[in-house]
Amino acid sequence: MTSRQLQRVIESIPASDGAGVKLRRSLGAHQNLRLDPFLMLDEFSSDNADDYIAGFPAHPHRGFETATYLIDGHMLHQDHLGNRGDLKSGGVQWMTAGRGIVHSEMPQQEEGRMRGFQLWINLPAREKMKPAGYRDLQPDEIPAAALAGGGRAKVIAGTLVHDGRSTPGPIQGVTTEPLYLDVELPAGAAFAHPVPAGHNAFVYPFEGSVTIGGRQLRAQGAGVLGAGDQVEVLAGSEGARFLLLAGRPLGEPVVQYGPFVMNTREEIEQAIRDYQSGELTRAA
Repeated sequence: MTSRQLQRVIESIPASDGAGVKLRRSLGAHQNLRLDPFLMLDEFSSDNADDYIAGFPAHPHRGFETATYLIDGHMLHQDHLGNRGDLKSGGVQWMTAGRGIVHSEMPQQEEGRMRGFQLWINLPAREKMKPAGYRDLQPDEIPAAALAGGGRAKVIAGTLVHDGRSTPGPIQGVTTEPLYLDVELPAGAAFAHPVPAGHNAFVYPFEGSVTIGGRQLRAQGAGVLGAGDQVEVLAGSEGARFLLLAGRPLGEPVVQYGPFVMNTREEIEQAIRDYQSGELTRAA
């Protein structure tokens, strides 16, 4: 197998979204900082309620999927379809915006730590106008597997392959074939995982640091990986916890305007008109 090398690093930068939630954005910080099919990765982490209490009031989306992974805290999702879901520590919400959804994500705590990620994944042109959908995954629905050497991996999407065994995550059958792992390693431990040669992949450490192909990757930087069919990660002296994300690229034009991601400017203009007129949230 050919190990993927660390090709470039997209450092996360401070940003804010929603009604003023403070976060760090790596992929998506600029429109040329994407990795097909991934559009954006936000990390939010704070013990100060002022950084998150305003939340994400009702807002629209069209043309892609979002995966919100909450490590610590409690948020409430509500949308125009009538879905309501409590996102608690260790849980995931997978939302397909499709032709249109209006939703909110609001903190259900007034103090304490709020920490997690939101990932945006593009949809192919043929699926951008499909009906919206929502899936609420409780912590006990996210499998965790022990790794050799004392590590652990949680499997959100795709399948973990380890020690001759396979551990499938709850998200399967997505066109972009995403792999979404949360991997925790003790100091000096190694982790290797196959990734299809044609898929794009990156590693995002959020605790400690890792080394890939002899090159160090520190926390809060998205390490974009080069060609190959395997990822090999070595934890630093303080141990590490990181996301491993991979997916099949779509190779299609991306035109984004805020919460709308389509293939052409005309489609973006139509999305704006549909939102303003209420057509975006009408049944297909």
